[in-house]
Amino acid sequence: MRVSSSDEKLVAGALKGSARAWRQLVQRYESRVYNLGYRLTGNGEDAMDLMQETFLGVHRNLHRFRGEANFRTWLFRIAHNKAVDLNRRKKLLSLTGSLDEGGEFAGGEFSARPETEPDHGLAEKERNRLALQLLGRIPLEQRLVVELKIYQSLTFEEIAHMQEISVNTAKTRFYAALKKMRLIPEEENALLEN
Repeated sequence: MRVSSSDEKLVAGALKGSARAWRQLVQRYESRVYNLGYRLTGNGEDAMDLMQETFLGVHRNLHRFRGEANFRTWLFRIAHNKAVDLNRRKKLLSLTGSLDEGGEFAGGEFSARPETEPDHGLAEKERNRLALQLLGRIPLEQRLVVELKIYQSLTFEEIAHMQEISVNTAKTRFYAALKKMRLIPEEENALLEN
């Protein structure tokens, strides 16, 4: 069983009906799931919806967790599925004209690194804003791999298992996303110069 002993104990407790164990599991992962949602959707409301739907899904399906992958991987697989569903719903809404998706993000200050200095600075906020904008402009499949690899520190093997793809496909999506994210500003600068 590849479940961390701490997660394993909490899962076992939650399965026995312990509200305390469930609360600890949620508290352990809620900020990571929220940040995943924020970076994928670009706004706090959708990120909160994604987080709530993810934990509802985990709670409903906890009895199905077999421990073949670690709990974190299983949880992020559920978050991944919920993000895909949310993206599908938003696309349907935008097709009917009910939702404006101009590609702009609502802003926000979520960093992969915790703040270590009191004066974190405007430069870090600007980098986060630009990263969010770039992430929002690549396909969801690539965005998810970047999020899971960089912000959630999952291995390519864990990402491949979670997304039910090969390790090579996970790597290809990751490196293609990084390449696209580097090219977007160059293409925009070229357009501005013309």
